Order: sequence, then C-alpha cells, then structure tokens
Amino acid sequence: MSSNASKLTINTVFTVSMACCAGIGVWGIVSPDGMTGTMLGFTNYSLTGVSWAWLFICSSFLFLSIYMAFGPYGHIRLGKDDEEPEFSTVSWIAMLFAGGMGSGLLLWGPAEPMYHYISPPGMEGGTAAAARQALVITNLHWGFHAWAIYAICALVIAYFTFRRGQPSMISTPIKALFNGRTGDAMGNVADTLAVLSVVFGLAGSLAMGTLAVRSGSFYAFGTDESVTTAIIILGILFVCYMLSATTGVDKGIKILSNVNMVIAILIMLLVLFAGPTRFLLETFIDSIGNYFAGMITMSFKLFPFEDLGGWSAGWTLTYLIWWIAWGPFIGIFVARISRGRTIREFCVGVILVPTLFSMLWFAVFGGAGFYIEMFAGGGLQEIIFEDATKALFAFLGYFPGGHVLNILAVTLMFIFLVTSADSGTFVLSMMTTDGNLNPPVMQKMVWGTLIAAITTGTILSESVAVAKAMAITGAIPFTVIVLLQIVGFMREIKKERAPLKPIEARGEAVGSSGAS
Repeated sequence: MSSNASKLTINTVFTVSMACCAGIGVWGIVSPDGMTGTMLGFTNYSLTGVSWAWLFICSSFLFLSIYMAFGPYGHIRLGKDDEEPEFSTVSWIAMLFAGGMGSGLLLWGPAEPMYHYISPPGMEGGTAAAARQALVITNLHWGFHAWAIYAICALVIAYFTFRRGQPSMISTPIKALFNGRTGDAMGNVADTLAVLSVVFGLAGSLAMGTLAVRSGSFYAFGTDESVTTAIIILGILFVCYMLSATTGVDKGIKILSNVNMVIAILIMLLVLFAGPTRFLLETFIDSIGNYFAGMITMSFKLFPFEDLGGWSAGWTLTYLIWWIAWGPFIGIFVARISRGRTIREFCVGVILVPTLFSMLWFAVFGGAGFYIEMFAGGGLQEIIFEDATKALFAFLGYFPGGHVLNILAVTLMFIFLVTSADSGTFVLSMMTTDGNLNPPVMQKMVWGTLIAAITTGTILSESVAVAKAMAITGAIPFTVIVLLQIVGFMREIKKERAPLKPIEARGEAVGSSGAS
C-alpha cells in the first residue's frame, strides 16, 4: 500500500464518516425494518415541525442565485481572469444534468404530473385546471428552485477552489469564518456531515433507480420483479460504476453523460412526435406562463388554512430538502467541471438551461399522460398509483414501438444510475482526501462498495417512501452547514468589489468624459 493510501486511512473525516456509514450499512442489511422506521420517523418529524423554515430557506437560494448572476459579482471568473473553461458548453451541460437528476426525470416524468392532476392540493382533481396546476407544481419541484440550490452549493466551492486556490472542500468557506482550532473542528464536522449527506442521498436515489430499472426490465425483457432481481441489477450497476470510476472525470463521466443526453433527447422526441404533437407543444408553452405566473406564490405556499401540511411535507419540502441532500455532491462535482466560467455564465448555465429542458420534459411526458387520461381511454393513473416505478414503462406502452422505447428507457435509466454513482464516488473521494481533484482509485473503490451496501439495505425495504426518507435524512443537519458556507462566501467575495473613489478625486475624469 502506498504512503498516499496509508495517509487516507488516518484522515479524520474519512475515518469518522466511514465508521458512521459502515454502521448504517450493516443496520440496513441486518434490520431493514428498524432502519426504515427510524428514517421515516426522523424525516416526518423534521418536515412537519418546521416546514415554514425549510420553505423559506430553499426559496431564498433562488433569489440569491439571481443576485449573484445579475448583481455586482456576475463578471467574476471562477478561476484566473484570463482562464478558459475546461469543458465545452455542451459537455458541461450534459455532465451537470446527468449528475443532477437524470434518472429522476425518467422515473417521475409521467408519474408526478399525474399524481397532482388526480389529487391536487386544495382543488378538485381530474379537471383542466388541475392539469395546469399539476405542471406548475411539478416544475416548482424540478425547476429553478432545485437548480438554484445546486448552483449556490457549487458556486461557493468553485469560488474558493479556483478563484482563491484553496482546497475543494465543504469546510473551506467555513474555515474562512472561524480561525485556529475552532475552524479546524468546525471544518471536520462540516466535511463529515457533507459526506453523510452525499452517502444517504446517493443511496436513496440509487435504490429508487434500481427498483425502476427492475420494473423496466420486466416490461422490456420479461424478468421477474423480485428482490433478488433488484439485488442482481444493483450488482451489475456496482461493477459498471466501479469500472467507470477508474477512468476519471474527463473520460468515464464525460462520455456517459453525453450518451445519456443523446438517448434522453431521442426518447423525448419520439414521444413528442409519435404522440399528440400539437397538444404537447401547446402544453409546454402554456406551462411556461403558468409556472412563471405562479412561481412566487408557490414558493411560499404551505396551506395552513386548508390543513394540508402533510401534502407540503410529502411533496414540496421533501423535494427541496432532497436537492439540499445532493448539494455537497452536486456542488463539488459541478464546481469541478465549471472552472473558467464567469459567475453570470455559471448561474445561467446551471439554472436556466436545465430548468427549461425539465419543463419541456414534463410537458411532453406529463402532457401525454394527461392526454391518455382525458382523450385516449385512460388506465395510466391506476398503474402509477399502484407503483410509481412502473409509470414510465407502462406509459411508453401506449406509443408505437413501445417495446423498443422501453428497452431504450431502461438502458438510459441504468446509464444515468452509473453516471450518478460514478460522480458520487468521485466526490466522496475528493471530500475525504482534503479536496484532491484527482483522488486515488482505491479511495473510489472503498466508497463505491459502501454505497452499494447501504443501497442494498434500502432496496430490501422495497419502498419508494423509504428511499426518499433515506435520501433526505442527511440533508436536514447539513442545511446548517450550507448556511454557514454562504455567510463565509459572501464575506469573502465582497473583497472583489473595488471601492469607489471619492467624488472629489474623480471630478476631473467625470468632467472630461462628456457623455458620462
């Protein structure tokens, strides 16, 4: 074993977080019911008890990102002033999109709009108004708020790493707030919580994705839907993402992300043009106006007068905190691939482009689902309410060449999972090697194995609700760390603003400028 590998084993963050994760992994395999009850109880209590605080915090990310993009700091480059971006814009967008929520879009594309169409909060379901509101709610969950959370988490890390030349660690902005032993102690706590947040978020998402691939394999290849099948799929996934992890960001993740985007766009176009094209395009344009018109209201809506707090906790707050759970993972990963871009370019690219694509995606898949229920005999909602992981594949069966589409979809979902797991092991390795931008392969192997173990425990529950709870468990304590990061970041970036000279000192220049 090399000295570098030996050093990794005595790293405080690595040792503490590994012990915690290993314990949880064993717990999930030995007593999945016990872990299930604890995770669900913790998340339900946290979401309902302080729902107002979560919604306010998560919505604030969006307004902060707008300020960073179009305020006085938008021109600042994440790197040296003359530095060029490391990746092309197309590859950059593909990588952040695939790492951010690719498999989730597939899983929930036709399912979530249908849930809100049939049972919208505070209004009658199954109506034209409910269909419009369903897309507003879905876009709220997957649009600007989600990507703004990612953008701020990534921006903080990218600024300190590439602009200030400091380690690419969650703790770096926090150490800018605290000095000496206090800073070191706070930094270790922050990094450890970040690691746990990434592990939980990734395990929960991989569990949901694996269950969806199992459903897709049933539709595409006729395999059975047993727990054994899910574990076999996870095993194949483990081998694939471990192989990809050995190739580095510029090869494995980049290539897989570009393949993902090509297949995803192909499936979407097939649904768009094989389905009711005019209806879907009208739905997309209509959803843009409704989303922008209702975004501010929905950003702060908690239904206190309708006694629908459980709805907010189960949907909006779960999603928003889920994105925070992925914040350290996506933050470090997106920061790693965004070197050389200005803050304005970064915010527009990370927030606007994926949001518009997500809106088109849900308009096509959700709109086609509405069309099936309204005008084509229905039957889809029953399948979705029975098992959300079957939604996409049952939905594709309504289209010409449905079997081929199912094969493409299950392949795409699997590749998305490989990309997410590969990205996750890469980020965890960075976080436990003091911000090494090219962490050792052995470090990736260790984290990849542990993630597979925790995912196995979650799969044994065979519950999407449990997977969701697992995904957001780590985010709840990590939110405090994110807020401290932002404080440290804002204090440091203010130093970039050149102080204005007194008016007397500028008098001659102003007087000679004419038009000025």
